[in-house]
Amino acid sequence: MKIQPIDLAGVKTYPLASRKNKVSLERDFAGEIGAGMSVSALLAALPNQLGGESFNAVIDAVVKARTKGKPVVVAIGGHVVKCGLQPVLKRLIDADVITAIAMNGSATIHDYEISLIGETSEDVGAALHCGAFGMAEETGRDINAALKAGVAEGLGYGEALGRFIVENGNPHREFSLLAACLDKGIPATVHVAIGTDIIHQHPGADGAVLGQASFTDFRLFTSVVAGLGEGGVFINIGSAVIMPEVFLKALSIAQNMGFHVDHFTTANFDMTQHYRPLQNVVRRPTAGDSRGLTITGHHEIMIPLLAAGILDRIGSKF
Repeated sequence: MKIQPIDLAGVKTYPLASRKNKVSLERDFAGEIGAGMSVSALLAALPNQLGGESFNAVIDAVVKARTKGKPVVVAIGGHVVKCGLQPVLKRLIDADVITAIAMNGSATIHDYEISLIGETSEDVGAALHCGAFGMAEETGRDINAALKAGVAEGLGYGEALGRFIVENGNPHREFSLLAACLDKGIPATVHVAIGTDIIHQHPGADGAVLGQASFTDFRLFTSVVAGLGEGGVFINIGSAVIMPEVFLKALSIAQNMGFHVDHFTTANFDMTQHYRPLQNVVRRPTAGDSRGLTITGHHEIMIPLLAAGILDRIGSKF
């Protein structure tokens, strides 16, 4: 028997007006865009959908956290420093928005080199095969020496290197995030994996010092994470592995010790969304009554826009 095309005459329909819709002209469409708009007007004009909704939700959460005196913690990878966002993050530190910075080892290297010579980021391909990659004398010598001196005094990686940058009088220290955190008196923690950073290649590298400096900062970071409940914000920018993993472990310790971190907001900013940030920042930590958000885009565009939106909302005079 030959199969015939189905006859659609028996299909049942319903009035369009009776349907519940996901998108509404009144509720969700973009507003009027015009020349000379303020930042707040531009953000208010974003469509109340997907990325537009999430971006404004991050700003709302940060502003509310600041009003309530709750932590706003920013974790970063090296690319954030390498693409010149220190002045943007420093502005948020100065405005009492960011209350703690956490970073991987590569971010500290770029931060240090910028503070010393105003430049960073070598051509890896050109230097690798001749054995010169990562072998800049001052970078390895100074950072390893700073950590050794700091660990001897019980300091963590971030505070030890920030203090060295300031006390050494690095010519461009005003662009250092580590120095900015030291000046403001807020935690700057550094989380390393041995063998991932160029300073581990140098004669002055000491595994025990690196481990102790980073472990001290891990415990400090855990104290910060323990205070995120009831309105805090954790933002991961451009770290695909180290910071999401460290955040998850710190949160586990905090919960284990009875801090019951809940009712907070997390956000992952990156150019592409990776497995670990999605799981360890956005989804798993917010499985209770918290909210996880994702913002996809270039850091050099999204982070200045985020900062401008926050500062505009709080009416910062800084």
